[in-house]
Amino acid sequence: MTKTIMVAGAAGLLGKHIVKTLLAAGHQVLACDLSLDLLQQRLSDAGVDLSVPALNLIQLDLTNTDQVTAFFAQYQHIDGVVNCIYPRNKKYGTDFLAVTLDDFNDNVALNLGSSFFLLQSCAKYFLEHQRPLAVVNFASIYGVVAPEFDIYQDVAFTMPVEYAAIKSALIHLSKYVCKYVGNSDFRVNVISPGGILDQQPVEFTEKYRGKCLGTGMLPPQSMAGTVLFLLSDEARYINGQNIIVDDGFTI
Repeated sequence: MTKTIMVAGAAGLLGKHIVKTLLAAGHQVLACDLSLDLLQQRLSDAGVDLSVPALNLIQLDLTNTDQVTAFFAQYQHIDGVVNCIYPRNKKYGTDFLAVTLDDFNDNVALNLGSSFFLLQSCAKYFLEHQRPLAVVNFASIYGVVAPEFDIYQDVAFTMPVEYAAIKSALIHLSKYVCKYVGNSDFRVNVISPGGILDQQPVEFTEKYRGKCLGTGMLPPQSMAGTVLFLLSDEARYINGQNIIVDDGFTI
């Protein structure tokens, strides 16, 4: 059955592949991101035909509550929402001991705050329209387990403390919202990916693979099938769950 799905953060590493998979499955897609030009470029690079009638490209700042509110007022028929947003400030990713309180608070507010308002908006939308709505949030294995800091030695990046705080909170926030609404037609689930390939150094990916069952870092398109399932009617009684897709990293 054809559904209308909002993909928030559609220009991102995961979002563009999710858009592509949803279109291939015959769904209508409302692809939303901050920059329309970047959205068009990223989707085109991912092999998405921008001219298909099922695709609607929407410029939307998910940190702007007025814009989010206007979006849900404009579209009266939404069956699913996929949250891939990842807003952060320019100092995001600093080593733990160098993170200032202001930057920590800013990044948590930008990222977790945006997801909170999106979830709140989804709940209001469902209660107003009383039609089934499935929401999929993206958290992380580092919202479930502590980082393996040894794999970050001798590379120019770290596992940000804000990331762990945001992703762990998002998992519980998702449970809170679906329990608050308390209706099996309103579903909120989470996918927690392991590491996603994005041109990381070979020495890092090899150390990461040593923590897994053989594959290690996963291609971004590997998350799309789980999204498709959680949005489907076959998953209608799966609610408040965190699905880990990580090649065994957390075992």
